[in-house]
Amino acid sequence: MPIDQVHDLQKVYRKLLDRMARPGKLANLQAFQEKVDYEVACYDATLLIAMTLLDGEVSFHVISENKQLVEEKIAAYTLARHASMEEADFIIVLQDATEASIIEGMATCKTGNLVDPQYSATWVMESQTPLSNQPQLLLTGPGIQRQTDLHTSFVPSIWQARSEAVQEYPLGIDLMFTDDIMQIACVPRTTTVSVQEVE
Repeated sequence: MPIDQVHDLQKVYRKLLDRMARPGKLANLQAFQEKVDYEVACYDATLLIAMTLLDGEVSFHVISENKQLVEEKIAAYTLARHASMEEADFIIVLQDATEASIIEGMATCKTGNLVDPQYSATWVMESQTPLSNQPQLLLTGPGIQRQTDLHTSFVPSIWQARSEAVQEYPLGIDLMFTDDIMQIACVPRTTTVSVQEVE
């Protein structure tokens, strides 16, 4: 059975909202995996998020070695238009993206302005390793009772770039993470992230 463009994507949207309100907490989209029968060179969870959040009113940019093919497919499925890094509403980072391209993107993407801080980029980032709540990143801030751990494949320099992008709150960027086992996690701009020294 294919994805129900209304009911299934509404469920995905509710999970995303819940995880934005609870930074670092993992959610699973495996219930929808068998319905994702689209041929796109990205994680199924990434495509589900794109289909949920993108439409003809927004723009997106892909960071990947295979960006053109992925851009064409996502544009066809969502009707969203491709845009430059500086103008895109959504930045989709595939697992083959280089560290340098991600850091450069975080320095040049939209972070909103004081009148309209919501005019900023939301990042959907594919972790090369499964997401977990093992120690790597220590998250604190709104929506977190005390603190929570999050583990992704992204190196400290990328988290430093993210910290610089959110230092002038309410300006900043919001991050959503996916992995190849249909897990998602979110780190909004309001979350403070400390990289742990893990032995």
